[in-house]
Amino acid sequence: MSFLLPDQPLDSLDDWVALGGGDGLEAARRLGRDGTIDELRASGLRGRGGGGFPTGAKWAGVAAGRGTHRYVVCNAAEGEPGTFKDRRLMRDNPYQLVEGVAIAAFAIGATEAFIGLKASFTKEIDRLQQAMVDMAAAGLLGDVPIRLVPGPEEYLLGEEKALLEVIEGKDPLPRLLPPYLHGLFSTAPQMGWIPGAAQAGHRGAHESNPTLVNNAETLSNVPWILARGPEWFRTMGTPSSPGTVVATVVGDVARPVVAEVEMGTRLSALLNGPAGGPLPGRSWKAAFSGVANPVIDQSRFDMPMTYEDFTACGTGLGAAGFIVYDDSACMVNVARIFSQFLAVESCGQCPPCKLGSAEITEGLERIEAGTGTDDDIATIGSWLGKVTDGARCYLATEERDVVSSILRCFPEEFAEHLESGRCPRPRDLLVPKIVELDDGRATFDESQSRKRPDWTYAPA
Repeated sequence: MSFLLPDQPLDSLDDWVALGGGDGLEAARRLGRDGTIDELRASGLRGRGGGGFPTGAKWAGVAAGRGTHRYVVCNAAEGEPGTFKDRRLMRDNPYQLVEGVAIAAFAIGATEAFIGLKASFTKEIDRLQQAMVDMAAAGLLGDVPIRLVPGPEEYLLGEEKALLEVIEGKDPLPRLLPPYLHGLFSTAPQMGWIPGAAQAGHRGAHESNPTLVNNAETLSNVPWILARGPEWFRTMGTPSSPGTVVATVVGDVARPVVAEVEMGTRLSALLNGPAGGPLPGRSWKAAFSGVANPVIDQSRFDMPMTYEDFTACGTGLGAAGFIVYDDSACMVNVARIFSQFLAVESCGQCPPCKLGSAEITEGLERIEAGTGTDDDIATIGSWLGKVTDGARCYLATEERDVVSSILRCFPEEFAEHLESGRCPRPRDLLVPKIVELDDGRATFDESQSRKRPDWTYAPA
């Protein structure tokens, strides 16, 4: 069942209204703030940005938080390798996302709302801007101002605490405290006893300004749930993971794709169905849910796509962006390109993360090149145990979980490199940071391989 992804992109607000656009906002106003949050709780909607946290509980917590101002932030930065679902949603139906933001702002009593995304997402920005103009003219934008905030290309723009920094006009460097404790334009001290200044144009003590941050797909679900009811939403998916999920599949598949499927659909059904199966003459070896979760070996491809099933199998569903590799891929190479991506994108505020991920990458580079030794394996293992020390965000955990899982799952491939002094499966691989995905073809950002640890780029 598909409702988030229309058969054809919606060309106008009239197309959205014909599908029931505006009904969700009307229902929210009829239910009131508490009633709207209760509907979200009853639906069982869980955050689609990777964490899977219950949406209704998150809204209730922010609504009950102390502070004179509250804010809503839609996280549409989507920098996770292997993902394109938020961009597809914004291109095909930006109206449902904008309405979802408006409903969230109403429900928590927000002063302002923001949609944060990369400045390079020009198609998505154009679509959202037009949708907001059309909805404002039709009285469907709600009563809270919504502003688009284009941000930099860095991976950490998608980290919720770093996104708040960008909205405030700063670099994407994660804060210490989560948004519900230390939100936008907060004057409460984050460290020590030094508070920040009040935002221009605002009066009164802002305290900690609880801020709701939800992923674009999460908020796109909201108008449908409010319009059709939580019982309708629960007819799809599983009791613990209801609804649908918009999944991305790239890598060694016949047809890279963005597809909406019910929660609980088996990963193998997604890969063999919408993604078209493996390439001719090949068999799959491994898959990754972005670069944020441990490897999924081929023996586990049949597990259902739910948060609980993926967790039980020792990995995570994440944002359902799957990177698939077949038997022609070298898993030492895969570990190296993922580690290099995370090492480069680390902001450096936590030295164990920046230093550790760089050391891990260098060790993997030597092993891949055939010059590695057992000492490199030992050094990598040592850093994997402490790379997360003092981490402000999840990036260091990703480094630990992804690299250590590949080492555990494919030890024989590391042994081959150490014993033979060469790579038995030489093949050029790019980290699958998607620039475009259309008509069964995915284009990756080739400039990522030239990115330096200080976030500058080497000459092409």
